[in-house]
Amino acid sequence: MGNSSTAVFVVDEETCYGCGACIALCPTNALLLENRLAIVSQSDCTLCEHCIPSCPVFALSIKEE
Repeated sequence: MGNSSTAVFVVDEETCYGCGACIALCPTNALLLENRLAIVSQSDCTLCEHCIPSCPVFALSIKEE
């Protein structure tokens, strides 16, 4: 991601089914499961993208804000 704009980590709430595969891969512990949905703490997320390939339903992404 370029550093000229603000990016945020996004969980597609309609696609995520709370398998938790992403949780273990987050080096900053920015992800947690709440009501069978991955939730991200934007203040802890470094946008490293380690978790994105772990999602079996492609519910994780980084978007320009």
